[in-house]
Amino acid sequence: MTPAARLITLVTRHTSLVTRKCRGGNLKNKLTLVLGVGALAMLWSSPGLAQAYPAKPVEITVHTSAGSGGDLVSRLVSEVIRREKLLPQPLMVTNRVGGAGVIAFTYFKEKRGDPYQLLSVTGTLLAMAYRPDVNIGLENYTPLALMAIDPQTIMVPADSPYKTFKELAEAARKDPGTLVAATTSIQGTGRMVIYMIEKAVPGAKFRFVTFKGGSDAVTATAGGHTTFTTENLSEGLSFVETKKLRVLAISADKRLPQAPEVPTLTELGYPITAGTIRGFTFAAGVPKEAVATMEATLEKVHRTQSWKEFVTRNIFQDTFLGSAAFAKFLAQRLEEYRGFYDDVGLGRTKP
Repeated sequence: MTPAARLITLVTRHTSLVTRKCRGGNLKNKLTLVLGVGALAMLWSSPGLAQAYPAKPVEITVHTSAGSGGDLVSRLVSEVIRREKLLPQPLMVTNRVGGAGVIAFTYFKEKRGDPYQLLSVTGTLLAMAYRPDVNIGLENYTPLALMAIDPQTIMVPADSPYKTFKELAEAARKDPGTLVAATTSIQGTGRMVIYMIEKAVPGAKFRFVTFKGGSDAVTATAGGHTTFTTENLSEGLSFVETKKLRVLAISADKRLPQAPEVPTLTELGYPITAGTIRGFTFAAGVPKEAVATMEATLEKVHRTQSWKEFVTRNIFQDTFLGSAAFAKFLAQRLEEYRGFYDDVGLGRTKP
């Protein structure tokens, strides 16, 4: 029996029972009838019980600008769900940019229990969880799915004098503070790679400029405004294809089959692996039924040919973790990143 049918049966039974008690005209019994039917009517109006989920469009909040990695993933997922008719309602992408993610994450924190709000997940979620000034810990989320890991890359302008990563690292060692990197924020994965390079190359020191999104960072580098960028290849792919950017290395643990010619930092002698999380989460307190529906839908997206082509094109490390496994993954990553967060002062002051 459907939820709607069960409610109709309950209303009918309750009304019949109380009506019999009201035949004597007792005011108390009449009031009971009104309140009882009214309460069931409220249940009838609850979308979690009486309506198929989702009963209206679902919003995906992206904390970076249009064209960024998180934006591209969110729009692709939205398009696949629409085209494959995986849900009865669309997913609408909204970019809430600013404050190194604070604007988007503060907005999302207020959506507790709302199954019509999704958040595009990157490493910024972990940075926010570590910052005492914003107070948005992991307990504020119901993770849904990890879709892929987007490795960081070292990209330079096509006319850069640095032909290899070792040349870039050596220049940073000889002239500390002269090379400028483009990244998204001081707490992002791209910034973490800069930090890790400095740890791996004694004496090396970089300056960096932050942008609202990875697409802005790679555009600045392609235009020759910065020495290099450590953002994702997916965000700079069009510049690589038009030979405005050159990839020196990738931060994956092994060469990716989609780009076998690109060396890893590890094989070059620098034990650096890092990548941007690509996934989605609800806020805390969302009904289990909605979590199950959206988790299953995202897994279906992950199985489509469109997603596999997108992963191949953007040189992602393809993976999938469901809700429970993704929650454990985030907790483990937060512990791994504590050293970096502490060194850049993220645990003490607002960046």
